Amino acid sequence: MFDSLPIQDERPVEAARPAWTLTLGLIDATVQIDQPNGEGTRTVGTAFLVNAPAPGGQPRTVLVTAGHVLDRMQGQEARLGWRVETTGGTWRFNPQPLAIRDENDRPLWRRHPDRDVAVMAIQAPDAFARAAIPLAWLAGPEAFDEAQVGPGDEMLTLGFPHGLSANRAGFPILRTGRIASWPLTPITAFPTFLLDFAVFPGNSGGPVFWTPAARKTASDQAPEHPYVAGILTQEVRVGDERLGIGVVAHAEDIRAAIALLDAAPEF
Repeated sequence: MFDSLPIQDERPVEAARPAWTLTLGLIDATVQIDQPNGEGTRTVGTAFLVNAPAPGGQPRTVLVTAGHVLDRMQGQEARLGWRVETTGGTWRFNPQPLAIRDENDRPLWRRHPDRDVAVMAIQAPDAFARAAIPLAWLAGPEAFDEAQVGPGDEMLTLGFPHGLSANRAGFPILRTGRIASWPLTPITAFPTFLLDFAVFPGNSGGPVFWTPAARKTASDQAPEHPYVAGILTQEVRVGDERLGIGVVAHAEDIRAAIALLDAAPEF
């Protein structure tokens, strides 16, 4: 889903921070994850942060991405593209190392047994720990039926296509797509759905979500609150031809993967 990509310029840019909106909540929680490969290239994916307290109630920030993003990063460290707000309303892209394997090269993440979804608990800067979306924003198994979601309904997604960001500060690029498959439920029978939008290397792991800014076509029914419908895991290809369609795993699989963080590790 992603390739070795050129390393981007990381100079600061100016950005006027607009008032808080529901879409901005997802933007603030989404970061680039990459690993330099040498010779000016890097492996790139998208990740987002979820506020998922531990069973004892202790605060915990969980990084969510596609499993293959971490699988294909061979070193013990990746980089997360933190963004730092500086004086005068400017922002600075500030990627920092993240350990993804231990000293014995064992993965520090947990992966859903059947879906391309990986999660790991991380120590995030305070601003990003606060920006992590609530666990309750992850759609449950009945969400599509309750909201009468159907083919043609619009979803939003965030990512870093070809490793590009919306600006030099490292903010993700916001895209729209329409649900391109049916049926959508029950999710036990249809564990993924298709989204009609141009997918590129670097989009893997991005959140697919709904906010009131999105349009509906199947009905007038709409929820009052944003929700993450799922995670982009791959693009659809026929041979070497890209069809401009993404495969999305349901948010319930993210919940299931997070639950694995509290299970005993298997080595």
